[in-house]
Amino acid sequence: MIRKHTEVEIKFLVADPAQLERQLLDLGFRQTTAPTFERNTLYDTPIGTLRGKREVLRIRLYGDRWTVTHKSKGSTGRHKSRIEHETSLTDGERMDSILRALGYQPAFVYEKFRSQWTDSHGEIVVDRTPIGNVAEIEGSPRWIDQTARKLGIRRDQYITDSYVELFFAWKRRTRSSALHMTFRECGTRKPRLPRRIP
Repeated sequence: MIRKHTEVEIKFLVADPAQLERQLLDLGFRQTTAPTFERNTLYDTPIGTLRGKREVLRIRLYGDRWTVTHKSKGSTGRHKSRIEHETSLTDGERMDSILRALGYQPAFVYEKFRSQWTDSHGEIVVDRTPIGNVAEIEGSPRWIDQTARKLGIRRDQYITDSYVELFFAWKRRTRSSALHMTFRECGTRKPRLPRRIP
C-alpha cells in the first residue's frame, strides 16, 4: 500500500543524543524504535534530472525493513514541507534492479543509526550519523515549534537542509574526499549504542 502525506519537519544539531533522549522521556515521549542501522540510496538519471527538480527517489533499508520513497520539491520556509509517497518492499535489491532498468542509478548513499520517538501528536527521530548527531521533529508546524521550545531549540537553530546538503557542507569544512555519507568513507567509527528504552 502506498502512503501519501505532506511531510513537515525541521532538523537540529545534537551535542549529546543520550541527553536528548532523556529529555524526551521527561516530556512524555515514548521510544518506538531503538537506535537501528539505516542505509539510504538515492537514485537519479545520469544527468541528474531529479536533483535538478529537487525531487528525491530513495530506497531505504531500516533494520530489516525496505521502503521506496518519492519526495516532491516542496517548499522551505521556517519548516521544510513536501509531499511524500512511500511504500514498503519485500525485496529492495529487486527494486534496485527495476530502477536501473528504467534508467535510474544510485547517486548518493547515506547511513545512520536512527531511534524513533513519539508523543502521539508527532515524531522525533534521533540520528547518529557519520558527520555528527542530528534530530528531526516532524508534525504540524505548531506542534514542531512547541516541541522545539520544550527542548530548548531556538528558531535560529532550525535546519531545513537535506542530508545531501549537510554532507556537502561537511565536506567543504573538513576537505574530505568522501563521495558518500557512510561511516567507512567518512572515516567515522560507528557509535556505541544505548539499549532500547522501555
